[in-house]
Amino acid sequence: MEKIKKIGVLTSGGDSPGMNAAIRAVVRAGAYHNIEVFGIYQGYKGMIENNIKLLSPRDVSNVLHRGGTFLKTARSEEFKTQEGRKIAYENLRKNEIDAVVIIGGDGSFKGANQFSKEFAIPVIGIPGTIDNDMYGTDYCIGYDTALNTVVEAVDKIRDTAGAHDRLFFVEVMGRDSGFLALRSGIASGAEAVLIPEKETIIDDLKKYLANGYNKKKSSGIIIVAEGDDAGGAYKIADLVKKDFTNYDIRVTVLGHIQRGGSPSAFDRNIASQMGINAVQGLVDGKSNVMVGLINRNIVYTPLEQSAKHNKRVNPTLLSTIDILNSY
Repeated sequence: MEKIKKIGVLTSGGDSPGMNAAIRAVVRAGAYHNIEVFGIYQGYKGMIENNIKLLSPRDVSNVLHRGGTFLKTARSEEFKTQEGRKIAYENLRKNEIDAVVIIGGDGSFKGANQFSKEFAIPVIGIPGTIDNDMYGTDYCIGYDTALNTVVEAVDKIRDTAGAHDRLFFVEVMGRDSGFLALRSGIASGAEAVLIPEKETIIDDLKKYLANGYNKKKSSGIIIVAEGDDAGGAYKIADLVKKDFTNYDIRVTVLGHIQRGGSPSAFDRNIASQMGINAVQGLVDGKSNVMVGLINRNIVYTPLEQSAKHNKRVNPTLLSTIDILNSY
């Protein structure tokens, strides 16, 4: 591989707190290695539209604490076509960009992997998703911040649940995974957690409410991941209401509040580490890999293996919820 002189960096897919910290790290690590870094605005869409600008270390001052992504993100149907990817590649060549760092999730990495193989351009991925569902890393950028946002919100909901003797079904993000729901459920003392990885049997939930919860508490919280197989918080709440007309049941969908906010210190730290090591990986000749953090050590995982469906929920987390509510 020829010496890399110019790197492009983009954010793709859903935004997550800490993406700006990762961009900052890539730009400043590039400067450290005497490599120019170009910001590609609006993800793959910007690559196709040649919305590409040189970033200096000064350009990424005062972004560390900001949520979202100043490079913006957008979906691109055109990039899914070979013609669209060819236009994107030609724009990279116009700017003399030798390699690309992609900050995003599963779909972003699939596109990057295909793009790299078609045009022989080195790419490295940095996992940025609040779902924390990427294989090859213990933590994705944004997960810790989102987790704390959920816990803070649930703590406040519990206050009003207790004041009115209400049972709240709180829906959190997690279309295909329950990592956010599980951890937030444990941290907030939820009475039950419903996730896509485990079949939700409504009759079992009703039995728990009748025999366990109803005898011990007058108010409570049930966390529901949006992708739960039973249909989400509103549908589950309606099913429970049919048999428990005496319950004062409420539903809260936290929605996109989970994606926003200033990133936590933890997310800023791992974003900085991953950004630096993404550049280092390119300098060392790596390509088509995702940089991750496992057991506090930086690792590189092939993009083909980093798909979210390869990462499994730890079954002990499920039993933790049951044990904590078994008294």
